[in-house]
Amino acid sequence: MALSISPEKGLFVKKTVYVDMDGVLVDFNSGVNRLSNAMFKQYSGRVKNAPGIYSLMDPMPGAIEALKRLREKYDIYILSTAPWDNPSAWSDKLNWVKLNMDEYYVKRLILTHHKNLLNGSFLIDDNDTHGAGQFGGELIRLGSSSFPDWPAVEAYLNQKA
Repeated sequence: MALSISPEKGLFVKKTVYVDMDGVLVDFNSGVNRLSNAMFKQYSGRVKNAPGIYSLMDPMPGAIEALKRLREKYDIYILSTAPWDNPSAWSDKLNWVKLNMDEYYVKRLILTHHKNLLNGSFLIDDNDTHGAGQFGGELIRLGSSSFPDWPAVEAYLNQKA
């Protein structure tokens, strides 16, 4: 189990892992592909602002299963950014978690445009925007040559446990 010492409490606690949603936990393109032709045309070039798009997405292959196993070793939170110009995105992301994840994650969803403000050991993200590049722990870039998919991420975190 990945443990660290909590100086305030003098206890060992699980290391924290944050997991981005779009392109990491959820397949953003699956939502784009489900937009109606009219909606796709209306939001061309800015599909992230299409109302309801975040509720249309499939989980990334292997993501949910990997998180279930990693949860035994790590304290896991979902850390995502929602576009300001799409008011439904905030509630759609929460509804996606409720529909696709177990109860453990419902109150572990954090929506922010400043991922660097959170303390933790690891952030799994597909890019370094919204503060991910300045995250104080280790940034694991899903889709990179080192971490092309969820099995690679899970194997790495199992080694770090």
